[in-house]
Amino acid sequence: MESFLSDKWEVKGKNSPEEVLQRWRNLCGVVKNPKRRFRFTANLSKRYEAAEMRKTNQEKLRIAVLVSKAAFQFIQGMQPSDYTVPEGVESAGFQICADELESIVEGHDAKKLNFHGGVLGIASKLASDPSSGIARDRESLQKRREIYGRNKFEESELQSFWIFVWEALQDMTLMILGVCAFVSLIVGIATEGWPKGAHDGLGIVASILLVVFVTATSDYGQSLQFRDLDKEKKKVSVQVTRNGYRKKRSICRLLPGDIVHLSIGDQVPADGLFLSGFSVLIDESSLTGESEPVTINSENPFLLSGTKVQDGSCKMLVTTVGMRTQWGKLMATLSEGGDDETPLQVKLNGVATIIGKIGLFFAVVTFAVLVQKMFLRKWNEGTALKWNGDNAMELLEYFAIAVTIVVVAVPEGLPLAVTLSLAFAMKKMMNDKALVRHLAACETMGSATNICTDKTGTLTTNRMMVVKSCIGMKTRDLSDSSQANEMKTGTPQNLLKTLLESIFNNTGGEVVVDKHGNRSILGTPTETAILEFGLSLGGDFHNARDSCFIVKLEPFNSTKKRMSVVLQVAEDKGLRAHTKGASEIVLAACDKVINEQGEVAPLDEESKNRLNETIDQFSNEALRTLCLAYMDIESSISTEDAIPSSGYTCIGIVGIKDPIRPGVPESVSVCRSAGVTVRMVTGDNINTAKAIARECGILTEGGVSIEGPVFREKSLEELNELIPKIQVMARSSPMDKHTLVKHLRTTFDEVVAVTGDGTNDAPALHEADIGLAMGIAGTEVAKESADVIILDDNFSTIVTVAKWGRSVYVNIQKFVQFQLTVNVVALAVNFYSACMTGNAPLTAVQLLWVNMIMDTLGALALATEPPNDHLMKRSPVGRSRDFINAIMWRNILGQSLFQFVVILMLQSYGKTFFRLHGSSNSDLVLNTIIFNTFVFCQLFNEVNSREMEKVDVLDGIMDNSIFVTVLGSTVFFQIIIIEFLGTFASTTPLTLWQWFMSISIGSLGMPVAVALKKYVLV
Repeated sequence: MESFLSDKWEVKGKNSPEEVLQRWRNLCGVVKNPKRRFRFTANLSKRYEAAEMRKTNQEKLRIAVLVSKAAFQFIQGMQPSDYTVPEGVESAGFQICADELESIVEGHDAKKLNFHGGVLGIASKLASDPSSGIARDRESLQKRREIYGRNKFEESELQSFWIFVWEALQDMTLMILGVCAFVSLIVGIATEGWPKGAHDGLGIVASILLVVFVTATSDYGQSLQFRDLDKEKKKVSVQVTRNGYRKKRSICRLLPGDIVHLSIGDQVPADGLFLSGFSVLIDESSLTGESEPVTINSENPFLLSGTKVQDGSCKMLVTTVGMRTQWGKLMATLSEGGDDETPLQVKLNGVATIIGKIGLFFAVVTFAVLVQKMFLRKWNEGTALKWNGDNAMELLEYFAIAVTIVVVAVPEGLPLAVTLSLAFAMKKMMNDKALVRHLAACETMGSATNICTDKTGTLTTNRMMVVKSCIGMKTRDLSDSSQANEMKTGTPQNLLKTLLESIFNNTGGEVVVDKHGNRSILGTPTETAILEFGLSLGGDFHNARDSCFIVKLEPFNSTKKRMSVVLQVAEDKGLRAHTKGASEIVLAACDKVINEQGEVAPLDEESKNRLNETIDQFSNEALRTLCLAYMDIESSISTEDAIPSSGYTCIGIVGIKDPIRPGVPESVSVCRSAGVTVRMVTGDNINTAKAIARECGILTEGGVSIEGPVFREKSLEELNELIPKIQVMARSSPMDKHTLVKHLRTTFDEVVAVTGDGTNDAPALHEADIGLAMGIAGTEVAKESADVIILDDNFSTIVTVAKWGRSVYVNIQKFVQFQLTVNVVALAVNFYSACMTGNAPLTAVQLLWVNMIMDTLGALALATEPPNDHLMKRSPVGRSRDFINAIMWRNILGQSLFQFVVILMLQSYGKTFFRLHGSSNSDLVLNTIIFNTFVFCQLFNEVNSREMEKVDVLDGIMDNSIFVTVLGSTVFFQIIIIEFLGTFASTTPLTLWQWFMSISIGSLGMPVAVALKKYVLV
C-alpha cells in the first residue's frame, strides 16, 4: 500500500516546511468530512498571519531603535512631553498608566523614559523598590491587577460538545444519507402510510444520529485532553523578588513593578526595563525573526516579553504584562496555528485517500449493477415503463447502499486514530513525568535507535555535595567529621578568607532567608553544593557580598566551561578576578598556587602533577571536580574588556558527589535489550564520566570514550569509523553534541533522541529526531527547543517515553490492520452480492453500524492499549521500515478471505443450514444472520488484532478497561439492534440456536488467526 504513495505524502517528524504541509492537503481527494479530518493538523493560514506579525514587529523595533538613538542625541534640548496621570491610576496609588508603560517599552522611547525619571523613576511611579520589589498585601496586588492587567494570554474558547456534533454532521456521506432518509420518509409515508412507511427512513436517521453522537463524544474527549496538555506546557516559573523576599513564582502571577531575576536560558516573561546586570545578550528572533542578538544595558534597557537570554544575567523591572505585550498578541495567533501533523497522520491520510478512491469506484459500480439488474427484471416482467412508489424506494435503497459503501470504504478513521492514540499516550505520559510538547515526538520515540544522554541530573540524582577537597595542597575527606572540622580550624585564615570570597562572589546562586527566618539556597545543584561547602566553613554569604563590589561577571557556559568575576575589594580598593570551572581547564590557566601555609608559591611541575593526580583520583571515584583560582589585577578593567584567561593562583580543588539515580542501570539494560544504544555526552571530566558510565552499564567492553577536543580534530573518515563505537564523550561542547547527533542521523540513518538542559543544547535538541529537555534543571530555551520535557529529569522516564512511543506505533498498526480488514470484506461482499444476486446483504443502517464499530469504537479499543514490557524486547523499527508490513498484510488478507468465504457460504447455503426454506420471512432471517455473523467476525477480529504476531491474544485483556468496555458495549447494542430494532434496522429476532451459530462462526476467526501466525511465515 505504501509503495503507491509518492514522496508527496512524506513529511518530517519535526520542522517540515509549510509548502510540504500544504502539498499533502492538496492531494487529499476523497474527504468525507474536512472539518474532522484536518482538525488536529496545523492551521497554515494562522501561521502565515503570525509570520506577518513577526515582520511587522521587526520593522517596528528597527524604527524604534533608530528613533531611540536620535532621542539620546537631542534629549537634553527637548521639552518633556505632557503626561497626565489618569484619575483611577492616581487614586490607586500609582503615577503612570498601562498605556504609557506599553508605549515606552514597546516603542523603545528613550525620551519618555527620561521624562519619567529613567528606570528608577518608573519603579517609583509603580510603587516598587528596585531592591525589595512590590508590597505583597492582597489589597494592593488586586489594585495592580485591575489597573495593569494579568500576565495571561488570550486563549481560544473551549468548543462546546454541540460544536463537535455539528462538525460530525458535516460528513458529506452522512448528509447524502440524510437526504435519502428524508426522501424515504416522504415516499414511504405516501405509499404505505404512518408509521410503517417511515421505518426505513427513521432507521437511517437514527443510525446517522448514533454515529454523529459517538464520533462527537470521542472528538470532544480528545480536545479536552489536548487542552489539559496545553495548560501544562504553559507552566513556567521565574525568580521574583517581592516584599523583600526572593522565590520562584509562576509567570502568570507577575505584575508591573515586580523585580524579576533573569539568567542564561531564561525567557523574558513580560515587557520590562533593565535594572542591573552583566553581559546581557537577548535573542529576539522568536518575536521579530531577527537572528542577531541585542545587547541590553542601562543605555538600551528595553526587554521584550518572549525574547530569550542568550548570555549574562540581570534584574528586570516588569512594566507591561499579558495581551498588552507584542508577545501576547503573537501567542494568541500562534496558539491557533496548531501542531504540525505527524508523519503517520500524513501517511495514513494518503492510505485513506487511495482506499477512498477504490471505494468510490466500487460504490459507483455497485449502484450501476444494482440499477441494471432492476431494469432487466422490470424489462423481463414487461413493466419497464411502469414505475410506482415501491420502485422508487428500491432505487433509493440502492443509492443509500452505494453511499454507505463509501462511508465504510473510506477509512476516515485511520489518520484520526493516530491522533486518538497520541492524545491517550500523551495524557498517560504526563502521569509518568513526561510532558510531550509536539505530537510527532510521541510517535517518533517508538522508532528511536539511539539515546544521547547527559550525565548530571539525568543519570545522577542532581543532589550534590562536596565530599572531598584539596585546599592549599592538602587533601581532605569531608565525609569524615574529624577531617571536616580540621579543615575549618586548621586552614590558614588568609587562605580561608580567599576561598570564601571566591565561593560567595563567583557564583550564580544565592543564599536567601524567607519571612520565617529559614535559610535556603537558590541556584543550580553545583552552585548549591559549593555554597553549602562555604557555609559549613563558617562563611557568611551576605557579609562576603557586602565587602566587595562586582565590577564584571561572566556566567558559566558550556563553551568556556568556567565562570569568572572581577571584584573591587573594599579593603584595599584593588581589583581581583576569581574563576572556577572544569579542573584541568582552570588549572592550566594557573601559574601559582597557595600552599599549606597559606603562602602563594610558583606552580612548578611537581605541584602541577600532584594536583592533576588529585583530579584523577577524585574523578575515578565518580566525583565531579571543580578548580577555584584567583588573580589580583593591577590595571583597571571596563565592562567591555574580557576577564583575563591566564595568570591565576590556584586556591584548590573540590570533589562533588552526585549519586547515580536508582533504577538507571536497569533502564540502560532495558534499552540494550530493546536494541537502543545509549551514549553519555557530558561536559564533565573523562575519568568521572567513565566511572559513572561503567556504574550505569553504558560503557562496555570494546566501547570508546573520547574527549570533545579530540573528537573535534578527527577527519570525516575517522569519524565514520569511530562514531558507532563511541559510548562516552566527555568535556564536550554543544557543537560536539550537535556534530555527533547529525552524523548519527545522516551518515548512519539512526533515529536519535537527545537530552539537554542548557541554552547551548538548543542546536542539538533541534537537530535530533526527538529533543528531550530536563524539566527541573533545564532552561526555558532548552525546553522551547525540545519535543518532550522530562519533568523529573530521570533517565528511567526517558525509557518510559520510548516504551509509550512503541506502544503508540504498534497500537496504530493494530487499528489499521483491523480497519483495512473490514474495508476489504465490506467492499468485496457488497460488490459480489450486487453483481451475483442483484441485492446487497447489508443494508445502509447495518453498514453504518459496522462503520461505527470499525471506526470510532475500533479506534477507542485498539489505539488505547497500554504498553507492556514485551515491547522493549523487540528491535526498534528505525527510520525506513514500512508501516503496513508483511505481517499485517498476512493477517488482513487471511481474515478477509475467511470472512468473505463465511458470508458467501451463508448466502449460498444458509437457508438450508438453518432450515429456513418454506418460512415466510426466510430472506429477512438469513440477512439478519449474515449481518449478525459479520458483526461477530469483526468483534473476534478486533480481539485478534491485539497481537499481530503472538498467538495468545487474550493475555492482559482485562488490564485494558477501555477495550473490554467497547467490546461489551458493542455486543449489548448488537443484541438491541437484532432483537428490538428490527423495523428500523431491517432485522428480525433470532432464536438461541441462530445466536449461538452466529457467534460460533464469528469465533472461528480466532483459530484462523492462530493458523496464519503459526503456518504462514513472512
